[in-house]
Amino acid sequence: IALVFGDEALSYGELNAQANRLAWRLRDRGVGTDVVVALACERGVGMMVALLAVLKAGGAYLPLDPDYPDERLAHMLRDSGAALVLTQSALRDRFAAVLAETGAEAWLIDAQDEGGNDSNPAIAVHPESLAYVIYTSGSTGVPKGVMVRHDAVTNFLATMAEQPGLTADDRVLGLTSLSFDIAVLELWLPLTIGARVVLADRAAAHDPARLKALAATHGVSLIQATPSTWRMLLDHEGPLPSGCRVLSGGEALAPDLARRLVAQAGEVWNLYGPTETTVWSARHRLDAADAAPALGGPIGNTTLYVLDRDLNVAPVGVAGELYIGGVGLARGYWRRGKLTAERFIPDPFGLPGARLYRTGDVARWRADGVIEYIGRSDHQVKIRGFRIELGEIEARLLAQAGVRAAVVVAREAGAGRQLVGYVSGEALDAAALKAALAASLPDYMVPARIVVLERLPLTPNGKIDRKALPAPDQLAASAGHIAPRTPAEATLAAIWADLLQQPTIGVTDNFFELGGDSIIAIQLVSRIKRDLGQDLPLSRLFDMTTVESMAVALAPEMEVDKRSDDIAAMLDMLKEVELADE
Repeated sequence: IALVFGDEALSYGELNAQANRLAWRLRDRGVGTDVVVALACERGVGMMVALLAVLKAGGAYLPLDPDYPDERLAHMLRDSGAALVLTQSALRDRFAAVLAETGAEAWLIDAQDEGGNDSNPAIAVHPESLAYVIYTSGSTGVPKGVMVRHDAVTNFLATMAEQPGLTADDRVLGLTSLSFDIAVLELWLPLTIGARVVLADRAAAHDPARLKALAATHGVSLIQATPSTWRMLLDHEGPLPSGCRVLSGGEALAPDLARRLVAQAGEVWNLYGPTETTVWSARHRLDAADAAPALGGPIGNTTLYVLDRDLNVAPVGVAGELYIGGVGLARGYWRRGKLTAERFIPDPFGLPGARLYRTGDVARWRADGVIEYIGRSDHQVKIRGFRIELGEIEARLLAQAGVRAAVVVAREAGAGRQLVGYVSGEALDAAALKAALAASLPDYMVPARIVVLERLPLTPNGKIDRKALPAPDQLAASAGHIAPRTPAEATLAAIWADLLQQPTIGVTDNFFELGGDSIIAIQLVSRIKRDLGQDLPLSRLFDMTTVESMAVALAPEMEVDKRSDDIAAMLDMLKEVELADE
């Protein structure tokens, strides 16, 4: 058996024959070397047949996820030049608008004739030929296509078969979307070894109960997933399959999650690699003694360098940018020559023609020859003139008790740019987390707000979706707005609104969460002195961070001033009466 999906089970011979018949039709259609064919399929036998058929015909596949918005799908089709889309009858309406807009032709693979040539096409594929094109997010907001070569995929599969290792007796759970390149390991690797793919449908891939039941029913021995998915699985009742090997990658693996995986699984591997270097480029087997998960060392025929800004090798223990070289490098970005030249640079340490991929990840070598991940260089921001590495703050949050997932972003606020942290976990107190960060980070690195969510939003690939994080003001609005109730609160709220450039201020809003900082705090003290005639020591401001608490603290002094003003007004009136009598 090569593939199991629901009640269907296909032998290697049956799967091969079906793929061959479609491959010959694709050849007759003109599919060959470097011809891109789009796959818009629901997870199932048809998806696997179409995937293999494109490769057998010598072409390169482009996955189109039905969950992606039409605009993104249309861009991918136009940009790639894919003129043919392999899809299914159930998705005909779903992709109708995209196909009409791009002019691509659709083949319904479930409506194809059963007959045809089922022999293996004698197609010679060059190592440099494209195996697939996968679109990843671009810094400009427009996705870019990564061109992955057959040689890179072959090397990846061969080295992963050795370590972590796979045998013909293994059964691998296929749960990752085809649009996420780590699916290559789940779908291809078992078929090169004689193992079995146990394919989960789209609904099951997001349902921990169904995934665990599927794994138990079919005796799954290897599961690969992102940390967010592993968290979902472990939080659901019931253990992982006995003796199951665990592969985790795609995001930083939190220490507490790593410990839980090691405690439950027979074997746990932390994997790392960008799409541009073909799935995974580094691997590390974890054990209970690991204080924090490391990236490990390179897979076969791969080189890892930690370099400084001048491309000098950084000493052991010193942070630098991680560069990757070797067989796994993609050809580059589809029709993006300039971007390819920027990210794929000549290898100063290799043979003529060798290249390095600039990952944008910050890492350092340990003395034992293992690489530690620190964060993203392109997640570096400036707040109040200070350069801040968001990954460092995220790591501090993940180290706090109860925090299961954390992400920090820079958001534009009325008073300027501010850091916002988002966390999920058990019994979390935002104020306590801020206090913990303040104990180890300078104040400009402590997020103005920490938002506790039941769970962080995920992309279809199972990664944290930064773009879907709710704006803090949306959460505040949903929590209710309390308008000023007294003249003192109204006066203070007006001052806050002016300094923080906020249209409305609630009496329970937090000064620092609205974007206030030490600079604006000084201005606030000055305005209170000017407008209210009150001296408020700066040190006291940190104890009264709401309009409500500030008004209570200033109320006695304001009442005294109010009585003084009333007496002065009465004396003025008496003077006016006396002058009138004269």
